[in-house]
Amino acid sequence: MPFLKFDKTQMTNLQESLMKEFLLTNKSGAYCSSTLVGCNIRKYHGLLVVPVENIDDENHVLLSSLDETVIQHGAEFNLGLHKYVGENYSPKGHKYILSFEWDKVPTWIYRIGGVLLKKEMMFRGERDRIFIRYTLLESHSPTTLRLRPYLAFRSVRQWTHENGVADTRYAEVENGIRMKLYDGYPDLYMQLNTGEAVYRHHPDWYRGLDYPKERERGYGETEDLLVPGYFEMPIKNGQSIIFTASLSERDPKTYAPILDEEIEKHDSRDSFYHCLVNAAHQFRQQIKGEEYLVAGYPWFKARARDMFIAMPGLTLSIGEIDQFEKYMQTAEKALDDFMEGRPIGVQIYEVEQPDTLLWAIWCIQQYAKFVGRRQCFEKYGGLLAKMMRFIFEGKHPNLFVHSNGLLYSNGRDQAVTWMNSQAYGRPIIPRSGYIVEFNALYYNAKKFFRQMLTDSGEKSNLLIAEHIEEECKLLEQSFKQVFLNEHGYLFDYVDSHAADWSVRPNQLLAIALDYSPLDRKERKSILDFVTRELNTPKGIRSLSPKSDGYTPYYVGRQDRRDHAYHQGTAWPWLTGFYLEAYLSVYKMSGVNYIERQLIGFEEELYYHCVGTIPELFDGNPRFSGRGAISFAMNVSGILRAIRLLEQPKTES
Repeated sequence: MPFLKFDKTQMTNLQESLMKEFLLTNKSGAYCSSTLVGCNIRKYHGLLVVPVENIDDENHVLLSSLDETVIQHGAEFNLGLHKYVGENYSPKGHKYILSFEWDKVPTWIYRIGGVLLKKEMMFRGERDRIFIRYTLLESHSPTTLRLRPYLAFRSVRQWTHENGVADTRYAEVENGIRMKLYDGYPDLYMQLNTGEAVYRHHPDWYRGLDYPKERERGYGETEDLLVPGYFEMPIKNGQSIIFTASLSERDPKTYAPILDEEIEKHDSRDSFYHCLVNAAHQFRQQIKGEEYLVAGYPWFKARARDMFIAMPGLTLSIGEIDQFEKYMQTAEKALDDFMEGRPIGVQIYEVEQPDTLLWAIWCIQQYAKFVGRRQCFEKYGGLLAKMMRFIFEGKHPNLFVHSNGLLYSNGRDQAVTWMNSQAYGRPIIPRSGYIVEFNALYYNAKKFFRQMLTDSGEKSNLLIAEHIEEECKLLEQSFKQVFLNEHGYLFDYVDSHAADWSVRPNQLLAIALDYSPLDRKERKSILDFVTRELNTPKGIRSLSPKSDGYTPYYVGRQDRRDHAYHQGTAWPWLTGFYLEAYLSVYKMSGVNYIERQLIGFEEELYYHCVGTIPELFDGNPRFSGRGAISFAMNVSGILRAIRLLEQPKTES
């Protein structure tokens, strides 16, 4: 039975249903996204949104939406819905939605008088082709189906307006047409699986479409879309008509077999866990034979830090070790290029950030837990040694090992941590100097590498391991002296003897990682601080309400949102580390608490983008979801937490 299911009452209430979005992706980087009622509320929404390499490295909306009209006895019933300026909605087709459910593919049932129509939508896994299948389940009179496409042909970051440049000409292809509004774009092929479909060309601009989510984010501009005409065809009881939009032509006779085959491959969304597994698969991307993990949708690309934080949860925690190795194969090329001073040869961004190597080592450490340290050392031992040398020998341009054993990084002029929001080219939170999670990750990395060398049994490695152990003792002593304050929590960063007293979640790393420089009493004190001041039902706050500058609501124009981004908003990905810390302190007695924490996320799969987790949440009630509609680190953090929960149960 589908986990994601909504009835007519929920779907026809626009106040509720208009904010529920869905997302389909494929491995080429293309996606399909809108609301459950078919009304686009973002400029990023569209039924076919694809990368266009010869223009830029952004995605582009080609097919914005598709309006369906059911015709009986000359009466037309339009199932579409669009929002225009001034809270005007037309043609209000959402009132015909009987239900929505998502098991393997999103499925709508429409009731129009005596007509019962089913709509299913699916994105081809490896190709930029969207399938929309209409099946007439019930009808007592001859029925006609009309499909009216809305075209944009623009970047997801721009708007389109009525103009005289758009090329409204079309060419016929088998059971359809192809069009290209502007030079530089590929042809858009729109075809159907029935030869009875007739295309009627009548180009017209639909003006003043308004997107509430963009207005909420401070972008008040409206958009015009071109409707070139419409397709019309009879549909009989039990008949399925398939519409496709793609960058290439295909034999319409192959549509039904392909659609059935692809649906069979899909996993069911029959539980909270399986919804998250499906969400994990949506971040996969293949470009020129390389495997990437996209940081989120709809606007993020593959970012190094996000990739290494998210990989364990999105692969290892769901039993997909081979997928981890594919991602790491691509990531290793980026790391090697960076350490050798070459231009990055793969499409992973921000590899140069000073904590990237530290997160990469942590990521490999998680792999070792699943395959064993010996196998991990055989596969990634060379990479680990190279990264450790690179850091220790001071080869990174902004990461230095001081005589006290601690890592130092300059973040005054450029943001260098995951708290990377900026204003006027400068970091809003200038975390600089000795940064707490950098040094927690470094201590953990050294201890992990020492253990790997010891396990190898080689004499030369054992000597290195002994030397690293001595370094760890110095680092442990310095860490406590620099970061641990008299109130029992950790400074966020210390620079030139000036310490940041803000209570932030970055100290979690010092008590959650496998190797901590702190004893159990110190870890418990820090955990209690985080629990009291940072923990929420939707993640861990980026700043305590008691600290100066606390801004819990991520709303308003871009500059206002940038200032709130890490000043009190809650981040679900940190929940995984919080629960790791909780288990390390409270052992088996912490299991029930972890279960209660996870319940708060289950309901989120019914809001925002259904079946996945958004980028962040407000730090105060109602803890509303904000930002990107699906965020890899958050899905990963919760999957890791579920795995953590199962582990002590299995062991007991």
